[in-house]
Amino acid sequence: MAKAERTLSGVELAGRLKALPGWREEHGSIRRDYATEGWPATLMAANAIGFLAEAADHHPDLALSWSRITVRLNTHSAGGITDKDLELARRIEDLALWRPGAGSALTGTRRTFVQSGEA
Repeated sequence: MAKAERTLSGVELAGRLKALPGWREEHGSIRRDYATEGWPATLMAANAIGFLAEAADHHPDLALSWSRITVRLNTHSAGGITDKDLELARRIEDLALWRPGAGSALTGTRRTFVQSGEA
């Protein structure tokens, strides 16, 4: 029988979420809202998140609208929030908000595309 995964809560979870600005605990999950510039960007971001989730075999709940994505993560088998959720949240955050940095050969889009926060 597999060892039960340790769930995180309270002060420990709050401390770990400090490394993930914009993510918050809500009803036994961690949640993050991303604003997008519209439906095409919403779909592209949702598909990218889906790719990460499938590769990780750890699947978030996604809520999509024209200019917004809400991501909710918890580990159902553990009955709460685990390291899996925090690690996938970090990967999603890095992917969703990635832009080419200084010195990159890539110039990046001038459009708002996906950003932190509300639309």
